[in-house]
Amino acid sequence: MERVRDLSELPKAHLHLHFTGSMRPGTVLELADKHGVRLPETLTDALTSGEPPKLRATDERGWFRFQRLYDAARSCLREPEDIQRLVREAAEEDLEDGSRWLEIQVDPTSYAPRLGGLIPALEIILDAVETTARDTGLGMRVLVAANRMKHPLDARTLARLAVRYADRGVVGFGLSNDERRGMARDFDRAFAIARDGGLLSAPHGGELTGPASVRDCLDDLQAHRLGHGVRAAEDPRLLKRLADRGVTCEVCPASNVALGVYEKPEDVPLRTLFEAGVPMALGADDPLLFGSRLAAQYEIARHHHDFTDAELAELARQSVRGSAAPEDVKARLLAGVDDWLTRPAV
Repeated sequence: MERVRDLSELPKAHLHLHFTGSMRPGTVLELADKHGVRLPETLTDALTSGEPPKLRATDERGWFRFQRLYDAARSCLREPEDIQRLVREAAEEDLEDGSRWLEIQVDPTSYAPRLGGLIPALEIILDAVETTARDTGLGMRVLVAANRMKHPLDARTLARLAVRYADRGVVGFGLSNDERRGMARDFDRAFAIARDGGLLSAPHGGELTGPASVRDCLDDLQAHRLGHGVRAAEDPRLLKRLADRGVTCEVCPASNVALGVYEKPEDVPLRTLFEAGVPMALGADDPLLFGSRLAAQYEIARHHHDFTDAELAELARQSVRGSAAPEDVKARLLAGVDDWLTRPAV
């Protein structure tokens, strides 16, 4: 059997983790009991059994079912203490997987009704991130994401808010939810506000729809990073464009399979993107619903795509380079990756 190194000890950055989706299953159950929230039976069964729910989002009905489960879990977050617990536990899970820098993605409008409004909600989240980073040693920042199912004016409001809190830990602006709804160009003004305010542009694209959505994110939103982006593999010229511009794709293999974007882990085009020179940052997306966290994504690359330890180390480097971490932090993490490669395989 080939000797390999422990992937949980490989220093890496985690750039694609959604706020509610980062929760531990047990935490959802405890918070639901605490607040008297009745969860859908399918979600309760999945959380208690340890098996992720059966999901497939390649049609709108499947996406609605996924979103319903996600919204049910989010409804359990009702007090500042719940937010603090989520952030602390997400950091603990990431540290166990070798993450040394986490950019967690959140739409604060989803939590505002229960936390006193939009500004209080974001401040509670940022306070929790700041405290957790200090207590755990994990570098943590926030990416504020608009919902493409809502009006573009809402996105502009969020972009202005995100820029206002750039000095409090907000580093990027995203666009999430079903990319089959809402054209990227409808949100171009919101992303211009964010970019002008010094934030990274990191919209979702190239997951549930094809290469055209990736091109739209590049052309209309001037994306620095792409949430997913895997469908770019279907267009060699687009791959070259991503590689030439150094646009990092936040690839989430387990999520892609769970939602039916690809049938099997080996179908996710990791090798295609890697060999085309497209930077990647592997991410867990929503481990609450997909059942696997960060290190497991690297395990998929190793076991289903035959990535060597040297190639896995390069994936970790790409995640660090694509992050919003300060240059001194990046240098330290990159040195840690080099050190990992010098260790004997076991």
